[in-house]
Amino acid sequence: MVKLYLLLCLLLLTSPAFCQDADFFKPGKVRREMKAVKITGNIKIDGELNEPEWNLTAGASDFVQVEPLQGKPSGFATIIKVLYNKKYMYVGVICKDPNGRKAIMATDFARDFDIMRHDLVELAFDTFNDQRNAVVFATNAYGVQRDLLSFDDIYYDVDWNGLWNVRTTRGDSGWVAEMAIPWKTLRYPKTADSTQSWGFNAYRNRRQTNEISAFSPYPRIFTASHMNYAGLITDLQPPPPSTNIIVNPYVLASNDRYTNFGASEPPHSSNLKFGGDLKWAINPNSVLDLTANTDFAQADADVQVNNTTRFNVFFPEKRQFFLENASLFGIQITLNADAAGGSMHYQPFNSRTIGLDTSGNPIPIVGGGRFVHRSSSSNYGAIAIRQQGYGGEPATNFFVGRFSQNFGSQSRIGGMVSMKDQPGAENFESTVDGFFRLDESNSINTIFTQSTTTNTGAKGFTGMVQYFNNTNNHEIWWTESIVTKDFDPQMGFISRKDVIATTPGMNYFYRGKLLPFKSFILSYDPGILPEVYFTSSTGKFAEADLPFFPIWFNFRNGGFFGYGIGSYWQNLTSPFSPLNVTIAPGSYHYFNHQVFLQTDPSKVISANLSFTTGTYFNGNLTTGDYKIQFAPSPYVSFLGEYNQNYFTKVGIDNTTKTVNLLILQTRLALNPRLQFTGLYQNNTVNNSNAYNLRLAWEFLPLSYVYFIYNRGVNSQLTTPQAITQVEDHIIFKVSYFQQF
Repeated sequence: MVKLYLLLCLLLLTSPAFCQDADFFKPGKVRREMKAVKITGNIKIDGELNEPEWNLTAGASDFVQVEPLQGKPSGFATIIKVLYNKKYMYVGVICKDPNGRKAIMATDFARDFDIMRHDLVELAFDTFNDQRNAVVFATNAYGVQRDLLSFDDIYYDVDWNGLWNVRTTRGDSGWVAEMAIPWKTLRYPKTADSTQSWGFNAYRNRRQTNEISAFSPYPRIFTASHMNYAGLITDLQPPPPSTNIIVNPYVLASNDRYTNFGASEPPHSSNLKFGGDLKWAINPNSVLDLTANTDFAQADADVQVNNTTRFNVFFPEKRQFFLENASLFGIQITLNADAAGGSMHYQPFNSRTIGLDTSGNPIPIVGGGRFVHRSSSSNYGAIAIRQQGYGGEPATNFFVGRFSQNFGSQSRIGGMVSMKDQPGAENFESTVDGFFRLDESNSINTIFTQSTTTNTGAKGFTGMVQYFNNTNNHEIWWTESIVTKDFDPQMGFISRKDVIATTPGMNYFYRGKLLPFKSFILSYDPGILPEVYFTSSTGKFAEADLPFFPIWFNFRNGGFFGYGIGSYWQNLTSPFSPLNVTIAPGSYHYFNHQVFLQTDPSKVISANLSFTTGTYFNGNLTTGDYKIQFAPSPYVSFLGEYNQNYFTKVGIDNTTKTVNLLILQTRLALNPRLQFTGLYQNNTVNNSNAYNLRLAWEFLPLSYVYFIYNRGVNSQLTTPQAITQVEDHIIFKVSYFQQF
């Protein structure tokens, strides 16, 4: 294994990929400019661009390709125009296409949609001109919104929802987007000069051919949010920053029924609940959020995962209050991680430890607050939350404080402290972290955390250092980490304790002359992702993984095909029970084959397949995950997923069995503001069925009416017979958003 790995390293290191990359370029000294035009009247947002004010500017065109032919002129004209008055910035984007509406791709109306499935235009504004951070607005051809906050093009608040408006029209010559963005949504500094220039970039994805083109070009390994490659939007005269307060109250009525839960839950209850959030933008850099009787009834349910690895599965946060400004607190290092929890993942602060139990069930939150300050030099903030006593557990106070100092070109160093205060059982974590951008291609990421638990007296430590190098032709990383046995991040997430890990990896991106079928294949991307783990408390070998992907083709239509082989060594010192199959302690070596396939995700019918088969500990395991999406129009979308794990003579009892997970999702939309979503999950590992249905109507911008039905059925094996527990929840909720 070692000889093979060293040989592959030598071959890659001596290949042309590691020579100077002609396609990778540094930011230009002269930035492309576009003038904004001041108007006195208002623009009707209808996607028509038929007001005479739009004729006051020719706008900017001549977009440059990022993909697939970086640096070449775009094959499809895009024109962008910017107007403004005292209240709004107006942006008009004309996306020309000789195939007209027939070329437009869109699979659903989900806000913050998957960019791989849609035609879209995206605007990135660097309002403080620090060439690090951006506020981003995007729309598809049907006026579905996507917005986010970007920090150094590394951390993203994807679930930030700003207040802005967009409408689109589609015709025989392409499509048009018309946007109105309130100045209050665009936070910016107060300057002595009334005229400002902001960093600005825009990109368009013409999804039918996967051509990405940009106003100001950037290397394809980055995104349009890499603001040191951005151009400038000039002649802006925004009003001086003023009071900016948002209130978002809600009222909720619920009806809950529990069957066969015994004394743990009442058979039937009805509740009326009030609460809400307040956001105060104290100044352009500082924001205070307060929440009372916090509710997340409308949050998306977790999609289940059947995990066969020795690593815990990380589930993402989906609750709006915790998603905003999450990037400031969400420092993390991921080591070859995949969706099934396949590798190390460490996050010092994980907001899912607040208001949720270990099974993802909600625990009432009394209230709390968050303060965040961001500037070009430093960032700091704090979160304080009080969780109500629940299920026999006492009320709990949570606190996390964060500071980071920016320096150099996209580098920073920071610290974080967190505290979980429960009577008689306090837990403290202190973290120091740093990100060091050595140049455009090389960086180092570090995290060091100490935890202390008062009721046990245990103290633990985690340290991780990761080097990363990426260009248009390759990416290489090397991570060293240690997690001690007593490390206890009760407000964070660690996928595995008591390990010392070495996890390098590399992928090679080839688009040269030898690439076959260039009209269909975009690149050949082989890779190797070795991992070696030792037990930190004993120093003994624990696990080694050597997955190698000699075949991996990315297609021009957004699909891919890959084949990999993996060799694995395991040293179990205690029983391991994946999906209720118990494996005895001992040393094991096994081998598998892996196949991955993704068809064009923007088509009416698209499929994603992953298939792994081979030996597994002392037996065999075949795992298949099959997804198919049917989206005859963006108004109607269905997604089905079937995951199967077939064990053959595995474990102490030579178990042969099949564990199945079926997931069905649907989205039906009248328009982007009125949608029905459904999720059904059936898992044979615990004989469970879960139904989550939601009707959402955005009756005013960011003001919603929800009707929700959740049902859970779970068979509990008891003596002398199995008991089926059933819970039903009907929820009606109205929230109102008002900005002052």
